[in-house]
Amino acid sequence: MIRDAVRALCERFPGEYWRSLEPSTYPTEFVDAMTSAGYLAALIPEEYGGGGRSLDEAAVILEEVNASGGSASACHAQMYTMGTLLRHGSEEQKARWLPRVASGELRLQAFGVTETDAGSDTRRITTRAERRGDRWVVNGHKAWTSRALHSDLMILLARTSDDGLSVFLLDLRELDGVTITATEAMVNHATSEVRFADVEIPLDALVGVEGEGFRLLLDGWNAERILIAAECVGDGRWFIERAVEYASAREVFGRPIGANQGVQFPLARAHAAVRAADLMRREAAARFDAHEPCGPEANMAKLLASEASWLAANACLDAHGGHGFLRRFDVERKFRETRVYQTAPVSNNLILAYLGQHVLGLPRSY
Repeated sequence: MIRDAVRALCERFPGEYWRSLEPSTYPTEFVDAMTSAGYLAALIPEEYGGGGRSLDEAAVILEEVNASGGSASACHAQMYTMGTLLRHGSEEQKARWLPRVASGELRLQAFGVTETDAGSDTRRITTRAERRGDRWVVNGHKAWTSRALHSDLMILLARTSDDGLSVFLLDLRELDGVTITATEAMVNHATSEVRFADVEIPLDALVGVEGEGFRLLLDGWNAERILIAAECVGDGRWFIERAVEYASAREVFGRPIGANQGVQFPLARAHAAVRAADLMRREAAARFDAHEPCGPEANMAKLLASEASWLAANACLDAHGGHGFLRRFDVERKFRETRVYQTAPVSNNLILAYLGQHVLGLPRSY
């Protein structure tokens, strides 16, 4: 039922719609439609006006968006960013913010973590929040903060001591000293750089316990990786379906090109890879929903799914040949979109290092 309903919504936003947004227009109409349908509030409990669904069901929503030819990256953070507030926020914070996020009155789609100098080494971030009387004062910057230009609220990771990181929920509409600048990148969800200059935020902006922000972040990252894996599975399905359709209809030398093993075998291999990645994604989501440790599974799901979608993307482009670069086929657009997940929101090499050291117990790699 979820798949059918999401697919029906996405039919209102065909390839022509997504092509018209390039290179940098935000898909406001699509995000508004997803919000109105309640999909972006899927993980918010019913008592706060949300759908009360599991992460597994939320993953299906994003998977189906990408499988339909759309791009869930424009709004997927509304799901996993909100999880930090849902799992670690106070009752007062949840009562104040979640109903308004669920209704669509507010967007919570910005996640301020990465910094230019720190990169993936999150513990080296320098953005600092200092407590001064009845306020926190924030100074620093965040890079690659997607959707900051299209979000009312932001989850921010900042240093509150030399060896302690904390998480804050900021209302971007009410703050002085915040500067958001779009980063020139070919994505339709406007990734940005955010700078903080003596930005004052209330004490109750702190989420969870001061100094435990990195632990809270890890919890949110597991959800993020599982949802990204689902999007990659959706991309993989789209590539394979389009390639099979084209290779079955396109005739060269008196036969469909799909009869040639050089076309058929790469698509079959990609199909097997996507299906295998899907199974890992489901296992990771099941463990997350059961409140069981799922770090290895979540990371493996993202790794396998992003590589499977990239395998499918290459096989699809090869099958189309030069036609794969014609705008009307959408292959090249989706090709670029799914390539991003090799490096974002976490590099696959970083996942391999995590699995090697923390799962297999190998020495630290360099």
